[in-house]
Amino acid sequence: MTSSTDTCSRRHVLQLAAAASLVTALPIASAFAQTSAAPLKIGTIGAGSLGAAVGTLWVKAGHEVMFSSRHPESLKDLVESLGPKARAGTVAEAIAFGDAVLLAVPYEAYPQVGRDNADALKGKVVLDAGNANRSSLYAETQENGIGVTTAKYFPGARIVRAFNAANNRLFTSNANRPAPRMAIPIAGDDAKALEVAKSLVSSAGFDPLVVGSLRDADKFAMGTDGFGHVLPVADLAAKLGVAAPATP
Repeated sequence: MTSSTDTCSRRHVLQLAAAASLVTALPIASAFAQTSAAPLKIGTIGAGSLGAAVGTLWVKAGHEVMFSSRHPESLKDLVESLGPKARAGTVAEAIAFGDAVLLAVPYEAYPQVGRDNADALKGKVVLDAGNANRSSLYAETQENGIGVTTAKYFPGARIVRAFNAANNRLFTSNANRPAPRMAIPIAGDDAKALEVAKSLVSSAGFDPLVVGSLRDADKFAMGTDGFGHVLPVADLAAKLGVAAPATP
């Protein structure tokens, strides 16, 4: 006959085992919540060397990407090599397709691209990867700041400067390297757009570093000491004079 003491003892052991299982599982669930991100649809405005390189990293990470060109048929080989998550379209089609948009055309084209697509881009998260040094808008970006200048030509878009501080070869060769990963500086005025940008930088295989607002984007513009670095996030933060993000 089982005594009440034995029954209580067994119940206590089972409770302890259940608690231990829960404690063990919590860090795993927490880590999954922190690292997993739902795939997004991304449109690229431009599919040259930079747009193709970054878009390819996103496709490999599980996102759907529409690469755009004035001649989408010219992108046939690119999208076929990447499989069913890649497709080609016009700029208008890519903007409509994307939950977020990568702006990767020559900077001097920004006024025209902005005029042609003003309504479609309103409210969109736009990752601005352009550099103005060789464009007719260079003097304006020097006077007003490159992030602010981009926002002027894309009114209503949620601009985040990103993927402009290095060339496409550095992105391709350093994506998803063993820790510490290469840091990508970003800047923007919209907090939610910054969160989207951070997620996309991370899924491309890098660590995002929020430098500040669009006015702070000049800290890592082409031609400055903040441009062209392949550094871990703490080292890049020190280089740019900003606070490094807290370690999870």
